[in-house]
Amino acid sequence: MRIKFSRHAKRRAKLYDISESAVTDILTGMNLAIGEHEIVKKVPGCSYPLKIIVSVEGDRLTVITNYPLKKGRTK
Repeated sequence: MRIKFSRHAKRRAKLYDISESAVTDILTGMNLAIGEHEIVKKVPGCSYPLKIIVSVEGDRLTVITNYPLKKGRTK
């Protein structure tokens, strides 16, 4: 599955100092169905969990946005 980052996701990652490799590591281990998904995961080295919104279309996965969930809520 190919992972593509939207322009917005790249800007958020740079703003919050989130590495693209951390996001791709989270997404490669998941089996996602077609559609939009909201993922909240705790990442080592980050004080808050990451919230990642992705869209899956065929064999392409597009990261729409990613940012630290400041309230610390997890699903």
